[in-house]
Amino acid sequence: MIIERNLAKYIVFSDDSLSHTLQKISENKSGLVFVLAQNGVLEGVLTDGDFRRWLLSTEKMDLSLPAALALNKNFISIQENALPDEINRVFSERIEYIPLVDRQNRLVAIALGRQNGIQVGKFNISTDNPSFLIAEIGNNHNGNLQLAMRLVDKAVNAGADCVKFQMRDMKSVYRLPAQGDASEDLGAEYTLDLLLRFQLSNQDMFKVFDYCKRQSVLPLCTPWDTTSLQALERYGMVAYKVASPDLTNPELLEAICRTRKPIICSTGMSFESEIIGAVKLLKHHGAQFALLHCNSTYPAPFKDINLNYLDRLKELGGGCPIGYSGHDRGFAVAIAAVAKGARIIEKHFTLDRNLEGNDHRVSLLPDEFAEMVTHIREVEQSMGSAIGRKVTQGEMMNREVLGKSLLAAKPIKTGEIITAYHLEVRSPGKGLVPYKKDELIGRQASRDMVEGDFFYASDIADSATIVRNYDFERPFGIPVRYHDVATMLPLSNFNLLEFHLSYKDTGLDPAEFLQEGGYDLDFVVHSPELFEGDHIMDLCSADPKQRARSIAELQRVIDITRKLKKYFHRATRPRIIINAGGFSMDGFIPKQERTDKYALIALALSEVDSEGVEIIPQTMPPFPWHFGGQRYHNLFLDAEDIMEFCSKHRMRICLDISHSKLACNHLHTSFENFLDQVAPYCAHLHIVDAEGVDGEGLQIGDGDIDFFMVAKKLRELCPDASFIPEIWQGHKNNGEGFWIALDRLEKSFSSTSLV
Repeated sequence: MIIERNLAKYIVFSDDSLSHTLQKISENKSGLVFVLAQNGVLEGVLTDGDFRRWLLSTEKMDLSLPAALALNKNFISIQENALPDEINRVFSERIEYIPLVDRQNRLVAIALGRQNGIQVGKFNISTDNPSFLIAEIGNNHNGNLQLAMRLVDKAVNAGADCVKFQMRDMKSVYRLPAQGDASEDLGAEYTLDLLLRFQLSNQDMFKVFDYCKRQSVLPLCTPWDTTSLQALERYGMVAYKVASPDLTNPELLEAICRTRKPIICSTGMSFESEIIGAVKLLKHHGAQFALLHCNSTYPAPFKDINLNYLDRLKELGGGCPIGYSGHDRGFAVAIAAVAKGARIIEKHFTLDRNLEGNDHRVSLLPDEFAEMVTHIREVEQSMGSAIGRKVTQGEMMNREVLGKSLLAAKPIKTGEIITAYHLEVRSPGKGLVPYKKDELIGRQASRDMVEGDFFYASDIADSATIVRNYDFERPFGIPVRYHDVATMLPLSNFNLLEFHLSYKDTGLDPAEFLQEGGYDLDFVVHSPELFEGDHIMDLCSADPKQRARSIAELQRVIDITRKLKKYFHRATRPRIIINAGGFSMDGFIPKQERTDKYALIALALSEVDSEGVEIIPQTMPPFPWHFGGQRYHNLFLDAEDIMEFCSKHRMRICLDISHSKLACNHLHTSFENFLDQVAPYCAHLHIVDAEGVDGEGLQIGDGDIDFFMVAKKLRELCPDASFIPEIWQGHKNNGEGFWIALDRLEKSFSSTSLV
């Protein structure tokens, strides 16, 4: 049992709307909220089931109505001073949350039947969240206030979530021997001598805590005695750490429990029976607690650490959060602990391992702590889920290049029955996967095929995608290569074509593919990003040779675009979409470097002859795929950066809806606000769905984007911008992906849309 007194996420007021109430239920992940009157009196409970029952009983589903209309007044509550055993008897498979009320029936706490996590300041420590990383300064300030503050600064820069100290009232903790007492153990004598010399006064300690808050890092402290605990309570400490030696000190443990603050307990030097006893005490008091696995030797031999005990520790704690407090050399074990389920990592922190004091020798230096943080965050990202296996976008790209498909081994006529004799398996993996062979055999061919044609999913589907004319309020087209124009153009009522040039296309003669009299269309050119010799266009590369080649390649594309103009009668100033560069291999770059790179791009664009064309940089995703592997992108992600660049250099952009949604997901910013800021600078659109931070190019409706909202914003902010559906591999099977996308987009983007 856990007593939760941080009630904000579990309560609504009776006059709050049902929509707000449902949002609260979704956010707290408990399946319920408690409904209060304005004076705090508990009026009822509202669960998912209660809401469904209300829906079935009402004629008008209006989520703006007050929560009071749907609440359930038939609930169990218990007085706040009830004994733990009395509360525990009420829990059942059906009842996991029990409201605790005062004599006036005001909600004062909630008893939880099981512990999902603990809240320490702004950090929710649970399996669903990143690990809580503690830089344990302890007494490594060596009694110097300025050194303590320097340690805080370095810990913040290294990425610590929390910096932790220790407080002792020496008279309360130690039997102070007379100086030179020969009977005292040498180890105790050494430790006591250090502590007597290296303590900070309580007032200085409080100054350090205040400094932590100014530096936006959470301060915590370990009280070694009740006198120190009282001082920390007067200060307002939000949670407490219990040192390993005090896990077996029930008097101090009970005193900390009575503060009703979350508790993080180290278990070093303890027998399992002692851990069980401490957990029993913590649960008796309804404490929110976490247990840290720890080997209390300095440094701890790797053979003694026993990380597998983390699983047992979680079992002993009844599912409480677990972590690792390490005194081992380096940080490899801490990273492994995260992979084993640790959600708290505590490592000692120093500026110099040669300083006097035992803890310095087992501490991480700032650069080491920062490296540990980086690797822990990488491991957390890599953990994923044990449910199912998702093929990533990068894998899909490599699957196409390296995989195999079912192909026509000989010509096939429409209506002919397909047999094994008609099929062969070849690379690349552009078409139907080989294990679908049995589903294909025995079907009638839906189209004429020549030897080497790919089969697609539509060849085993019961209905085919129909190509038709589409109704949009803005110019639209599809992406094509030169060889697509003759077959794709007659299929629908396009206003433009967007040529996606490969580096090989730049060496072709367009006259071999385009009709001599031209077309009553506009056109856009998408410059290649990848070039021969593994060159990636980067107009802001730090390598002068790479930058010079990028500029030269862009000039070639400009020259090609000017030659194409004669074929397209509606073209006035053709637009060229570029991926301007600014990627990095191993991590994102700081803002000042971004500013410098934007300046280099502007300089590069001034060095090309762009007469008669308009160059429009494309908004980018945070994690682009290059050659089937992932990189980091730094430019044309952030709305403020894009606005500043466009305004300063009088440029417009190609707004890629998928890329920019991914960027907003990564930056934790509003996509709707992004559109408000960036869409006014938009000359052309790539419209496609997205998911997460790197799932780009998805079919419309397969990702997270609200296209009705997007349509409304674009109608207001860039009504004349043209668009294409840039579905990944949309060109396959005669553009099947494009037709599906245009059909779905028509519902929100057409001139007859109600939005």
